[in-house]
Amino acid sequence: MIHIYYGDGKGKTTAAAGLAVRAAGSNMKVMFVQFLKTEFSGERNILKSLDNVTVTSCPLELKFTFDMTEAEKQQTSVLFRGIFERSATAALAERYDMIVLDEVFDVINEGMLSEAQVLEFITNAPNSIEIVMTGHNPSERFIDEADYVTEMKKIKHPFDKGLTGRIGIEF
Repeated sequence: MIHIYYGDGKGKTTAAAGLAVRAAGSNMKVMFVQFLKTEFSGERNILKSLDNVTVTSCPLELKFTFDMTEAEKQQTSVLFRGIFERSATAALAERYDMIVLDEVFDVINEGMLSEAQVLEFITNAPNSIEIVMTGHNPSERFIDEADYVTEMKKIKHPFDKGLTGRIGIEF
């Protein structure tokens, strides 16, 4: 089944991480792939410590896309394509029960990963694998392919008052 958590509200990665923990706790083999997040994201530490969970590595120095130059975006695009291709191949070859593609829609929307490539993966993956995707603004094609779609809608957030993200809460 295909799961989508998207929107401008808090909780997309938290929902995906919770589902990964639940799956691992049920002896399912999980691959957790994060785009646009560094090793400093708190969920990575606990997920790495769990049996049955593989967490992809990510560069320690990664800017927000809106802070990147075009050259940096091109370099990051090559990195993300490689992460996706290796992860998708491993998820199939090593028979993972679940793959989480965290922030994948943002990477696609920034032109750093091909929508067609991700759609091809999710439509051709075996029915036995749960595919969980998060981010902002998935295309209608993804919504149509999904079995679960949950929109996280921000009503109020401390960012609106100029407060920055807090360790353990936002990252």
